[in-house]
Amino acid sequence: MRKSRLSLFKSTSMLISVVGIIMIIATIIVVAYVGYSMVSSGITNEISSGNQYDELAELKASYDNLSIKFDSVKATYYAGSADDIQTYNAAKIELSRANSAIENVQSALDAGKPSNEVDSRISFAKEKLEAANNAYNNL
Repeated sequence: MRKSRLSLFKSTSMLISVVGIIMIIATIIVVAYVGYSMVSSGITNEISSGNQYDELAELKASYDNLSIKFDSVKATYYAGSADDIQTYNAAKIELSRANSAIENVQSALDAGKPSNEVDSRISFAKEKLEAANNAYNNL
């Protein structure tokens, strides 16, 4: 009787040891996977953010060039009739909307918004900048 109890105790303790080792290995694998996911997600977000900052710089440069164009024709339109002034001001409002959209992109990047939201704001800013460019071309 004693030998069977001793044998049962040995097999039970061996089983508990094996299950414990398996649980430790499983825990290490889960922690490593979570760590890997966090690191790869962070790297992906940084790369995406870098591209978004590049696009923001392009938008700002385009806005600055367009703003210079508007300023160069300002005197011509303000020297004209009231309709000329109104036409110029309407086009200038489109430029202001484009600037607001670009600032919106900047604030999203500064706030660390998700990439898809920043991308949609960039797309909107491009549309507004294109509308301002069309308004300038129609002057």
